[in-house]
Amino acid sequence: MRAIWKGAVAFGLVNVPVKVYSATEDHDIGLHQVHDRDGGRIRYQRRCEICGEIVDFEHIDKAYDDGERTVVLTDEDLSSLPVERSHEIEVVEFVPSDQLDPIMLDRSYYLEPDSTSIKAYVLLRRTLQETDRTAIVQFALRQKSRLAALRVRGDVLMLQTLLWDDEIREAAFPALEEKVRISSKEKQMSAALVESFSTDFDPGNFTDEYQTQLRTLIDAKIDRGDSLDTEETFGAGDEEDDDNVLDLMEALRRSVEQNRQKKAGAKKASGSSKQKGA
Repeated sequence: MRAIWKGAVAFGLVNVPVKVYSATEDHDIGLHQVHDRDGGRIRYQRRCEICGEIVDFEHIDKAYDDGERTVVLTDEDLSSLPVERSHEIEVVEFVPSDQLDPIMLDRSYYLEPDSTSIKAYVLLRRTLQETDRTAIVQFALRQKSRLAALRVRGDVLMLQTLLWDDEIREAAFPALEEKVRISSKEKQMSAALVESFSTDFDPGNFTDEYQTQLRTLIDAKIDRGDSLDTEETFGAGDEEDDDNVLDLMEALRRSVEQNRQKKAGAKKASGSSKQKGA
């Protein structure tokens, strides 16, 4: 696997240097369009709908369209926005793991320890396991602010990006408001049906039959020489940073004290606000 990002998990004054790897991959076989007569690749052109010209990338801007108006955003406009370049995964809060709605989960990433000492990494992992908590974190990836859940999977820390609250749609279906009467006998039969299918989940028991058959078909065509020669090139390098080392016990002690003072200050400010209101 190739690391796509590196930085450090920061909770309080404790830093846990990590490398980030994609935890999942798409197993679908990539297909593209070709001319059936000669196998020539069919490509989409960037053609302007107004003048009909094919446009080079250097003359393409981004735009927002609300259905009535179009606002063009130039490279200058976009460069004026604050760019997220921080390489810190900041822990905002620790929440009970069962409070995280699965609908919010997006992409999954593994965090590999990136330090000569993995003590802080193991401490964070064990603390999350034993307290049954999930860390809610914020970080920047590909110049965008991300909200994510930091949790444990086996022996590795896993980062799962979360959808923002306003990205979750409401299930407002009129049919759900209809009153429906379910008899006790129907519930018993339904429970019996569920029980007849009940087992422990093993993802290895399921395979993508379509992709398997597609791969078999492609291999058969290659074996009989029915293929064209193509070439692919790719590559990217990882940057190296030095570890940011801090005495773990001292960092923990100072972080707890700092958090206590922060909460005490917030409580005092809240009390003062109530007295003024009275």
